[in-house]
Amino acid sequence: MDRVAAAGHTAHRADPGGRTPGPGSRTGSRIGINAPEPAACSVGIDDVVGGQAAARHLIEQGHRSIAYVSGPGGLQQVRDRRRGALDAVRAAGLPSTALRELPCSALTVGAGRDAGQRILGLPQRPTAVFCANDLLALGVLQALYEAGLRVPDDIAVVGYDDIEFAASAVVPLTSVRRPAVAMGRQAGRLLIEETAAGGSLHEHTHVVLRPELVVRRSTMAAPAR
Repeated sequence: MDRVAAAGHTAHRADPGGRTPGPGSRTGSRIGINAPEPAACSVGIDDVVGGQAAARHLIEQGHRSIAYVSGPGGLQQVRDRRRGALDAVRAAGLPSTALRELPCSALTVGAGRDAGQRILGLPQRPTAVFCANDLLALGVLQALYEAGLRVPDDIAVVGYDDIEFAASAVVPLTSVRRPAVAMGRQAGRLLIEETAAGGSLHEHTHVVLRPELVVRRSTMAAPAR
């Protein structure tokens, strides 16, 4: 059975409703999704909080050496997830070196398999892996499985996004879930509000939602060493 845990408080909320208003005149009805725009309303996810949740969970399971399999450095969400994981490592009193980044050129299963092979070749293998998305994590799982390693007994794996295949992987994948339904509802509400404002001065609103950690078998055992 999956265990769902809230990742923490949203970092960018300005009031109890989670809305950060900013001035701006209405230039057309559009809503940015996970891409804040000064000239439009937007709905996004606090990926720093998501990264914190993933790394904190691994640390609570006893892991002290974690690999972060990242994606293209130009993607803000990839950088934010790493920042959150590093925050959790430092908050636990661990050195920054407890989190080792393994960059990938793409957020794909193939890139994850390549990262898994790199992990297997490390002289000091980490006991846990946090991946920037679930496709990378599925690729890492494949590489570990083919090498005969047991997940999570030999190495734990966490993904991000909680895609449909995460729960049905050969080892069900712990993942950080983005609240897609809530994002859609908020975007619809903001669009209705902006349309109803007509040509009057409209104050753009930026909503930041919290992700949540869904715990499955891929992280449920403490490291043996």
